[in-house]
Amino acid sequence: MLDKYYITILNHYKKIYGKRSLTIALFYINFLEVSITLALAAFLMGFASQMKMQLMSSTKFWILFTLIALFIISKNWMRYNGKRRMILKTKTRRNDTSIYLLWILPIGCLAIASILLQVQ
Repeated sequence: MLDKYYITILNHYKKIYGKRSLTIALFYINFLEVSITLALAAFLMGFASQMKMQLMSSTKFWILFTLIALFIISKNWMRYNGKRRMILKTKTRRNDTSIYLLWILPIGCLAIASILLQVQ
């Protein structure tokens, strides 16, 4: 699912920026995955605090989130370089997803995460 978003961003910015579109698309997919992970983690932390379960402290939460974010960034860096990107570009059809909608997705996830983090 996220591969389609990566290719859509890559194709959109390739016309404008050329080779720099690879960096923009990689930044976008990292931003999207990290924001989805943050929203999910904030939901679970809020749920646990409402259920009066003390799973981990806030400091441990942010350390764990940072480690997960670093893993996501390195995974995407290895995944979308070279052969995998070429295979994705040949397999995907033309997608008419709005570029504005694609950029609103991670921003919306961050907004949801910030609301859920205030629940604690």
